[in-house]
Amino acid sequence: MKYKINQISNSNFLEFGDFINPCDKEPEDINTNTTKSYFDLANIEILGENNQARLNLFDAKKRIFPITIDMLENHPFSSQVFLPLGNNSFFVIACPPSVKPYLSNLKIFRVENGNGVNFKPMVWHFPLISINDAKFITIDKKNADNNLEIYNFTEEEKFNFNG
Repeated sequence: MKYKINQISNSNFLEFGDFINPCDKEPEDINTNTTKSYFDLANIEILGENNQARLNLFDAKKRIFPITIDMLENHPFSSQVFLPLGNNSFFVIACPPSVKPYLSNLKIFRVENGNGVNFKPMVWHFPLISINDAKFITIDKKNADNNLEIYNFTEEEKFNFNG
């Protein structure tokens, strides 16, 4: 499969969710002007019963390329945030929500400079592809029961990603 790596932006990631870039927000001074706050960076969605969110820390290992892209996953009842701690970069492979992912709609993004993403519910995506060993804050549904769907690719759909 041929693919193109896109530099992520608010407009080209919109169909998949939010591009989290604090530089796009005007900070507010809080705490007697000792802190700049960047409010409302992502639209966190928690659907269904037990609609509590959880804050997680992922300790991601550097991916060794090429990697075989042989599946995509989605979370039907919540959005999912990936925000690196520090100035770490990662790749995002995603398809818009549908019954199954259509590879003709697949897009690949490089996320840099410590920015992050928030996938909308039901957006198909490959698990985290960190370029370096790095820690990531994630936010998703606290009760994760039934909040993971996996589509395993056929042999014809599988492809190698070289980063």
